[in-house]
Amino acid sequence: MSLIQILKYTRRNLALNKTRSFLTMLGIIIGVAAVISIVSVGASAQDLLLAQVKAMGTNLIGILPGASDDNGPPAAAFGIEVTTLKYEDALEIRKLPNIIAISAYITGRGTVSYFGRTKEYNYAGVMPEYPTVEDTAVQRGRFLKQEDIDSLARVAVIGSKVATDLFNKEDPLEKQIKIKQVVFKVVGVMKERGAGGLQNQDEQVFIPLRTAQKIMLGIDHVAYIRAKVNKEENIGTAIIQVKENLRFNHHIKEVAKDDFSVRSTAQALDILSSITQALKMFLGAVAAISLIVGGIGIMNIMFVTVSERTKEIGLRKAVGAKRKDILFQFLVESAAMTFVGGTIGIILGIGISAAITAGVNYFGYDWQFIITWSSVLTAATMATSVGLIFGLWPANRASLMSPIEALRRQ
Repeated sequence: MSLIQILKYTRRNLALNKTRSFLTMLGIIIGVAAVISIVSVGASAQDLLLAQVKAMGTNLIGILPGASDDNGPPAAAFGIEVTTLKYEDALEIRKLPNIIAISAYITGRGTVSYFGRTKEYNYAGVMPEYPTVEDTAVQRGRFLKQEDIDSLARVAVIGSKVATDLFNKEDPLEKQIKIKQVVFKVVGVMKERGAGGLQNQDEQVFIPLRTAQKIMLGIDHVAYIRAKVNKEENIGTAIIQVKENLRFNHHIKEVAKDDFSVRSTAQALDILSSITQALKMFLGAVAAISLIVGGIGIMNIMFVTVSERTKEIGLRKAVGAKRKDILFQFLVESAAMTFVGGTIGIILGIGISAAITAGVNYFGYDWQFIITWSSVLTAATMATSVGLIFGLWPANRASLMSPIEALRRQ
């Protein structure tokens, strides 16, 4: 039989058992769709995170609690609470010659209410120079002052979305809100910033750092510190100065005993890129396991098919079909199922990725729809390979049948 005849014969056999063929392909469809959609989501998330870090500016340095080597993030980056950074550290770093603005941060989440209007928001304890560090500004009213920090004042600056949600068209300035049952006076409204860093920047409430520490959270440490350097070319010098300052204040005499990590934006980009790339590959590999499961399903069905068509195999061999002809025919059938399943999986995976993109963008994030040809090609190649590999055993079994024994079977 020619290749064209084998393909026609394969199409007829698959069409005769539509339900069984579809259920056989289902594992491949799910596996390919999972690989493409997960790789797409990983690439989009990586693009969003890197874009947010770049948007922070190239003249920022970040200080995190906990030591790390130069190629990896500290424990605090993985959500582990480390309490080695203090508000006083930020005050001392602010005195360094190349630092023009600084803010320490501590965050929490709680119910914010105003006359019956209630919603959960993130609140952040920050310092007065936060707008300069984050390159943002107050739209109405004022931002926090140093006297607010020193006096543990219960004042708040709210994001534009918070103002809309709680106050509608009412002017929020000088109004009182409750954050976790603690009363704060609204003194300012931030300008609209949009979503970033996997959260909506306009859905935040800013309160004095010390108020957040002492009244809201009952702690004396900060989560991290960001400092703005006067010139990009002074980043290296500023990092050295910050490290020396922290070692002096923390009474650290050996570099190996550092209880902090200092990173520039460029370093943060490199680390974040390597972490997200590794995570994307890991998730893609986990999704690819379903292709193996699908391949096992194809192998089982092909064994059943060989058993059902034993007489056909014997008849074809009796009239002159060679072993390689039988082997090739069953391999083509196996590959055809994985090819069709892979094609459906590719379309489904792209559709899922597009739906996720639309859903995330609906909530205000700049989520890019990213489908790489490499992921599509890899998924298609893996699917076809799985079909050939798992179809080889039953195909080989069929090709080795004796025509006399095959015709003798009922």
